Amino acid sequence: MRHKTRRLFTGALLVLAAGAGAVTGPLAAQAAGTSVTVDVNSELKVRSGPTAAAGVVGTLRDGQRITVECSVTGQKVQGKVRTTTQWDRMAGGRYVSHAYVLGSVRIPACTPPVSSQTYVTGKVRTADGPVNVRSGPSAKNAVVRKAVDGATVKIVCSVQGSRVAGTVRTTDRWDRLSDGQYLSHAYVVSGAVPACPAPPAAPAPSLTPEQFIAAASSGAQQGWRQYGVPASVTIAQAILESGWGRSSLSATDRNYFGIKCQNGYFGPHADGCHVYRTTECDKAGKCFETSDAFRTYASMARSFRDHGHFLKNNKRYAPAFAHTKDANKFIMAVWKAGYATDPSYYTKVTGIMTKYDLYRYDTWK
Repeated sequence: MRHKTRRLFTGALLVLAAGAGAVTGPLAAQAAGTSVTVDVNSELKVRSGPTAAAGVVGTLRDGQRITVECSVTGQKVQGKVRTTTQWDRMAGGRYVSHAYVLGSVRIPACTPPVSSQTYVTGKVRTADGPVNVRSGPSAKNAVVRKAVDGATVKIVCSVQGSRVAGTVRTTDRWDRLSDGQYLSHAYVVSGAVPACPAPPAAPAPSLTPEQFIAAASSGAQQGWRQYGVPASVTIAQAILESGWGRSSLSATDRNYFGIKCQNGYFGPHADGCHVYRTTECDKAGKCFETSDAFRTYASMARSFRDHGHFLKNNKRYAPAFAHTKDANKFIMAVWKAGYATDPSYYTKVTGIMTKYDLYRYDTWK
């Protein structure tokens, strides 16, 4: 996706670790917050909530610098630094006990959640009798209650689920209602409904270049077989645009190419959207606040396959697919079509391909 503006994340300059790419995404530890140091004898568990009973979503090593957004009160923990009920929240709704944190700056309290939800009003339209409202986005989930024709529902967001042929449409979209239950959008008339935010993913581990390439090769080759994008191109672009997987967009959301959600749509390979608050500046230097929703993925391979899907289904890049067995000509055509405005983008990508011999993953050879 072409750069038309210079994007800055609030409180921090947005810079790709290895050069300009198609879409600039948030980098690791660049969100506004307080920088602190982990002080632990072995490793510190990162959890999904402010309690030792919450699920483990990652680990941190002793001496590691992290950025925390704010603090909450949770389970009391006796740690290496102190005994406290304070838990520090990181990006993506992840928590670490303050009992293992060193830092001279006071961490502000998290803003309490707004009690009332923002929702879209919808109307049930059914010619099939009362419609089942379920505990999850699938016809296999338990029926909680029924909604009759003409009933008003409050829709918070939508998710993908099982496909339903209803009175209004046939769709795999399900509406999450204000009480947390689900209703197939096949029976609902409403305005635009935003995608539900994806649950926080465990941060991706920091990999050496060799480890990153090895981890990337399978998904890149799947993308080649499915969509025709040379694996060497996919791996090199991921290295350049994610800074070897160290950007927070890739480390947290497994998004290695900065692909956005479009009006809540996140395609066949992503599992949701993550909205980031940003500041954008135009060529005249005028800046303004906005927000962008980026796709989230369950795995690196899913992100790499979606990269192929994105290029294949965007008419702008159609000329590149005349060169599916010539990696250099392929990336040249993609660059010329406006994928990135960096005049050195082609040179950077092919330089990475050559330096790390990524051509060996082009399986047609």
